[in-house]
Amino acid sequence: MRPTVSKTVSDVDYRIDQGVAYITLNRPDAFNAMTHQLMTELKAAFDNVEADEQVRVVVLTGAGRGFCSGADLSDRTEPQETDNRPDNDARPQANAFGEAMQAIHDCTVPTVARINGAAAGGGMGLALSCDITVAARNAFFVATFSPNLGIAPDLGVTWALPRRTSRARALGIALLGDRISADQALEWGLVWSVVDEDQLDAEIETVTATLKRSSPDAIVRTRQSIDAAFTNSYADQLTLEFAHQAVLIPRNMAEGARAFFEKRTPVFDGTRYRPDANK
Repeated sequence: MRPTVSKTVSDVDYRIDQGVAYITLNRPDAFNAMTHQLMTELKAAFDNVEADEQVRVVVLTGAGRGFCSGADLSDRTEPQETDNRPDNDARPQANAFGEAMQAIHDCTVPTVARINGAAAGGGMGLALSCDITVAARNAFFVATFSPNLGIAPDLGVTWALPRRTSRARALGIALLGDRISADQALEWGLVWSVVDEDQLDAEIETVTATLKRSSPDAIVRTRQSIDAAFTNSYADQLTLEFAHQAVLIPRNMAEGARAFFEKRTPVFDGTRYRPDANK
């Protein structure tokens, strides 16, 4: 793996260390509130991941005492030409937001959210956008959209909530806007693990160590299969699984079997799943 590479554009810090890309929202004085500029840079950071085959896993986090407080309501960035929306969206930066969220969802390596504080509004969408979400015990989640702003949740919140919890809990979280503690989020299945604040980095290292040595191709195909299961018939799901296995078994399974018999950790290459290139 290449040595540490660090780059700060303005509102997003991008650092690579031993195959892990650390992407940090970098507006700590504003609790990393999202602006058009920040989301544009976030999309650029994930573009860097896509272009760098040395990256095996991404960690998304926030600088300072919070993860992300949601959209910056004071942001008055003028809309870009591609931001025109037929529903007259009050936030002109909606397109930049959507592009960044889609880039996270489509990332061709596994993604880990490191939740070090409040994840509110759209910040909750960011927190739930990654494959694995790890939270410090002092973190919390709150959907401020409906009760406080009179709008519907966005940035993937309505997609993630029912998949991670249930319809009843998704509606309660979204409509009531109650603060959900990290421990409550763990009980409800919103996050993978919760640890004391001083153990957060150690937990992230444990998670990334497993993901980094895993096959990114297999991980992203697994993500796709699990997402599809919510709408596929059983027969369709079996077909999708067999299609993925037709690629993964000849690519990876011999190494996995050798490692099992030799009592060692398997070594998989960094081949990524790119639907348009290798089905």
